[in-house]
Amino acid sequence: HAALTGSRKVVIATALKPEESWNVNANYVKFINHNYGYVGLDGSLFYTYFTNKIVGDYLTDPTKIIYDNIKGYAISRGATINLDFTFTSGLKLIAGVTLMDVYQIQKDTLEINNKIPQLFAPKFSGTYQLSYTFKRAAISIDYTGRINGPMHLPVVQNDFRPSLSPWFDIANIQVTKKLKNTEVYFGIKNLWNFLPKNPILRPMDPFNKNISVNNPNAYNFDTSYNYASMQGIRAFIGIRWFLN
Repeated sequence: HAALTGSRKVVIATALKPEESWNVNANYVKFINHNYGYVGLDGSLFYTYFTNKIVGDYLTDPTKIIYDNIKGYAISRGATINLDFTFTSGLKLIAGVTLMDVYQIQKDTLEINNKIPQLFAPKFSGTYQLSYTFKRAAISIDYTGRINGPMHLPVVQNDFRPSLSPWFDIANIQVTKKLKNTEVYFGIKNLWNFLPKNPILRPMDPFNKNISVNNPNAYNFDTSYNYASMQGIRAFIGIRWFLN
């Protein structure tokens, strides 16, 4: 968003070289049947090593996004696990967790390696779904959501906003009624009405025409900080019609 529709100027610092990467992935899948349903387990470990990785530098100049190959290497590693509990009673629980460490190793002017964390890459993220179906009434209730842990964000000099986002949960609920050839459903999205705080820097001056007015820190209009949906709590209703 910041590159395509934001206020920053996109700069290609050098003739970019193609990225190269090596990847290792291990996956384990297991299904366990029991008298009341089944349990599904899916786990993965992953590791990727990048050279010539192309990154956007948001920090050097608050008015630009500077793209260049890193002078070093980058690592993306982590683990994921997904659990699926399904019961004959109509209850279903799905939960997934991803633990991830994404960073770059670059040398500074003293040839010292520095670890630079990847922006917008939370170390923890999770998804969940809790469903129950009332079989006689043909009504199902679904409670779903996504949890994100703190992630590094692009801040400017003397920024009043934190460089790490907070933990947040985007939850949704939906009720579905099945009829003969149709389904009627309604629900609420972003149930807890979570919105990111101060996602836009100096929103009152999008073209930086009054940069010197009430602006002791010389902030520029900037949209690159946003880390979550800007849509708050909202209701929806719909109908599905199935053709046989």
